[in-house]
Amino acid sequence: MQATAFNTIFDASLSDELAVDWYLSKKVAERIFEFFQNHRLFLWKDIHNCEDRAEAIAILLLHWGIPHYKAWLLSSYFLKNEGGSLHNEWNYHVCIVIPVKENEADLIEFYVIDPAHTTSLQKMEIWASALTKDAFSYHFIKTGYTYIFPTGTILQNNWHLRNRQNFKWTIQGLAGINGVSISGKAAVAFKKYKIRQTLKSFTELKNNPPDFGYTIFLQS
Repeated sequence: MQATAFNTIFDASLSDELAVDWYLSKKVAERIFEFFQNHRLFLWKDIHNCEDRAEAIAILLLHWGIPHYKAWLLSSYFLKNEGGSLHNEWNYHVCIVIPVKENEADLIEFYVIDPAHTTSLQKMEIWASALTKDAFSYHFIKTGYTYIFPTGTILQNNWHLRNRQNFKWTIQGLAGINGVSISGKAAVAFKKYKIRQTLKSFTELKNNPPDFGYTIFLQS
C-alpha cells in the first residue's frame, strides 16, 4: 500500500497485519458512515476525544461482526521529531477505517469514517493528507481493539489495548468529557448522570444493530 498524497506517508512498520478476506462493499460502508454521521450519540463537532469516538464505534462494529480497523495519523514532529505538523495543532488523530472491495479481482481499499472532517466516505490517504498542515505526517492501520499509543517510543507492538479502564474513558469521551485531563476528572464528578445516560444509550445501540444490508452475527 502506498499513499498518493505528497505530504503524508504510509508507515507499514507501525501497521498491524491485515486480513485479506475481511471487507465490505462500498455501498455497505457508505450506509455505515451515514448511520454514525447522523447518530446523536457521537459529538462530531467536538474536535477532541477522537480516540473515544473511534473506540466506541470499534466496539459496536466488533459486536455486530462488521469488518473494521483504526486509521491513525501522527505528525512527524510528534512521532520522529521532524518538522511536520497536523491541523488544529494536533499531535495525532484517529478514526475508524473500513476495508472495501467491490469485486473479487480488486485490491482492498481503505475508507475512513470521520464525520468530524468529511461529509462522506474518504480514502485513508486523502483523509490523512487533508489533516496534514506541514509535511510530513505518518498514517497507518491498527486493529480495532488497539486503544492508544504508549508514552515514549511508539513501536508496532507496544500499544495499549482495550480494557475496563479505557472503556470508562470511552463512555466519558462520548459524553464530551476528557476523563484523563485535569478538568475532565473534575467534570466526571459533576456529570455522573450524563455519563450513566451515555452508557445506557451506548448499550442499547450495541444490542440493537441497524440494518446495513450486511449479515450481522452478534459477538459475545
